[in-house]
Amino acid sequence: MEIRYPATVESQNDGSFLVQFVDLPDTFTEGQTKEEALFNAGEVLSAMLAWRLDEAKDVPVPSQKVKGAHYIAPDAKTQAAMLLRLARGERSLSELARALETSWPAAKRLEDPTHWPSLKTLDRAAAALGKRLVLVLE
Repeated sequence: MEIRYPATVESQNDGSFLVQFVDLPDTFTEGQTKEEALFNAGEVLSAMLAWRLDEAKDVPVPSQKVKGAHYIAPDAKTQAAMLLRLARGERSLSELARALETSWPAAKRLEDPTHWPSLKTLDRAAAALGKRLVLVLE
């Protein structure tokens, strides 16, 4: 699964650009240029998603095929935490911990967007959830 959130970009009267996320109405930013605004959008998206994950708030699944939208990805740590949470679904963290033969706190850290799990750990967690870890460089 690829995690990219659609955002609209609007030119402002002063020449700056406003970016607003379709699925996260409380998440927006701006920049003096379109490129700066889109860069800032990745930063604010990562921060908002990390906060939602950390606070156990609902994290909406990104909308697909929004006409005219720019699709923006959060940083790698946030994506990893989100993907594991989505893959876990209704399974408890205790079930994941047992499958990984680790502790509950160690399993919980896998869904912590401030934690950097190793690729080996991510691969084991994906396998335990019946998934496969795939990396993409852009």
